[in-house]
Amino acid sequence: MKGKYSGLYELIEEDSEAGEYFDSLPEYVQESISAREENINSFASLRDYAENLMRDDE
Repeated sequence: MKGKYSGLYELIEEDSEAGEYFDSLPEYVQESISAREENINSFASLRDYAENLMRDDE
C-alpha cells in the first residue's frame, strides 16, 4: 500500500523503499524525524522533511 500511513514506523514497515531511504539518512536526521514520527505519513513527507533538515547543513 502506497500513500498515507499512520506514522513513520508504519510507513517504513510497509514501504520497503521508504525504509531503505530512512536507513540511508544520517543518524541526526533519523533522530529528528523519529522525534516527530506522527507527522510523517507518506514517502513524500519523509523525503521532504529529511531534505529540509539536510538543507541546513549546506
